[in-house]
Amino acid sequence: MSASLLTPERRAVLSRRSLWLAYATAGYNLLEGLVALAAGAAASSTALIGFGLDSFVEVSSAAVLIWQFRSRVPEDRERLALRLIGASFFALAAWVTFDAVRSLLAGGDAHASPVGIGLAVASLLVMPLLVAAKRRTGRELGSATVIADSTQTMLCTYLSAVLLVGLVLNAAWGWSWADPIAALVIAGVAVKEGIEAWRGEHCDDCAPLPAIDATRQSPGCADGCCTDRKA
Repeated sequence: MSASLLTPERRAVLSRRSLWLAYATAGYNLLEGLVALAAGAAASSTALIGFGLDSFVEVSSAAVLIWQFRSRVPEDRERLALRLIGASFFALAAWVTFDAVRSLLAGGDAHASPVGIGLAVASLLVMPLLVAAKRRTGRELGSATVIADSTQTMLCTYLSAVLLVGLVLNAAWGWSWADPIAALVIAGVAVKEGIEAWRGEHCDDCAPLPAIDATRQSPGCADGCCTDRKA
């Protein structure tokens, strides 16, 4: 069913679901970020600290979604919400890149972090579940912001895998350079996702969001997200 054909009752259910998924994401990532920052500081790990900061970016993304869906007309806040999510990606990428390059040039020596490894594994288990729920909800609702937020959560999944590889290489073979390299990968992916969020390119088979006309409907789209997406 396309978003334009949703009944008001179904739209209300999906909006509430989007809100609760955002609350769940914010809660998990707040805890994840605190653990990652503490473990990163203890191990002098740029990758872990970058991962922790990404968790707080994920919290900010969820907060943007909560702000949007607490509005009586969430669609009115769609474009600004996407821009705010994009800006949070850019801020993350800038800080992580600076710290990773500084670590590489200074020859920083990151220590092994069993806590960080356990955290990365936990995120690889939790994040895909949130991604699947957000994607289903966002596609049915026709919300580019929910799709963008699901992509942010998928990014966290990818970053968990990158982080895990870097931490394991460092723990097993003492390759401390793997830590800032993993952090640079995190920064690169964040830039890509930031550009897509800023342009509104988070709907399958969609062009960037066009200007909304007086009826709040873009040509060929509903609520800022194309309705002819893949099933």
